[in-house]
Amino acid sequence: MAFLRVRLSFPPSQITEPVIYNIGKQYDVVTNIRRANVTADTGWVVLEITGEADELERAVDHLRNISVEVEPVEGDVVQ
Repeated sequence: MAFLRVRLSFPPSQITEPVIYNIGKQYDVVTNIRRANVTADTGWVVLEITGEADELERAVDHLRNISVEVEPVEGDVVQ
């Protein structure tokens, strides 16, 4: 199993879409939201994703293809 911690920044077109749910259903990954701030027109989420390395890569590629910005996060994000 591989592990990835990322910060997702959502464009306005994706704010109302179930993006995190969808990657959990479409790819064999487990998602865990660690922090988030979402408003009516913008949002970001710190997300932990666990699964096989190739599935993580496919999930991240999907996010980028739908215009979600994906950045790696280091360290503990829960305060």
